[in-house]
Amino acid sequence: MRLGLIGYGNIATTLLGLLERTGLHPAHLSVLARPGNAPAVRARLAADAAALTRSATVVEDAAGLLRTAPDLVVECASHSAVAAHLPAILRAGVDVVQVSVGAMSDAALEADLRAAATEGGARIVLPAGAVGGIDLLAALAPAGGLEVIYRGSKPPRAWAGTPAEAVLDLDGLTERRVFFQGSAREAARDYPKNANVAATLALAGAGFEVTRVELIADPSAPGNVHSYEVRSPVANYRMEIENLPSAGNAKTSVSTVYSVLREVRNRMEVVAI
Repeated sequence: MRLGLIGYGNIATTLLGLLERTGLHPAHLSVLARPGNAPAVRARLAADAAALTRSATVVEDAAGLLRTAPDLVVECASHSAVAAHLPAILRAGVDVVQVSVGAMSDAALEADLRAAATEGGARIVLPAGAVGGIDLLAALAPAGGLEVIYRGSKPPRAWAGTPAEAVLDLDGLTERRVFFQGSAREAARDYPKNANVAATLALAGAGFEVTRVELIADPSAPGNVHSYEVRSPVANYRMEIENLPSAGNAKTSVSTVYSVLREVRNRMEVVAI
């Protein structure tokens, strides 16, 4: 398989390490880097992917990525990267694993992406990320009557650089504090690097407006803790997952990368699960 990546940060580099460890070697690897950043990414990629693939390319726009003829593209950059690059890639008929699920909280952008995928005959794959039970939630959604409440609890440092700083002293926090209560759309919009889970639950289940969200800073949190409750006419369940933060990025759970790996493996192996 020819694999494309949008972004070359923590998620992308960890993913490449996992691909090598599991013996999955893309026939070609292409990376879309930010304009002006290609030389630095090219140097890092030469070291990181030397044992993974014999053929690698770094480009700076979607057109360049498409010229490398990827079979699958993994977006692991940002909401702005989704808006800038994914419509063209989807219209070209290339399936995309969209890690920045929260970008779908922008209703206009979601409509554009769906239209581009329909036009190109491509698929937008939304990985489960750091949360489990998405298969059950999506299965229950057609029954209607869903009530979903999500709580995201992380150590205070994981909320640095977000609106939480305006209402909390993150460095001096000594007890658990709920600092946000609202809809999944509001959470994904205001906390784009922290609330992808809320967006995933909303898209799988009751929608952005109905899915309720609480965000919590907790000095005693063992890591990034995601919990949610579902009530429906068909089944009720609770899910809680304690995730270790990804190395070098407290905002991202390391299990997110394993979720992306699962999507890539399902495209490369003969049995998908």
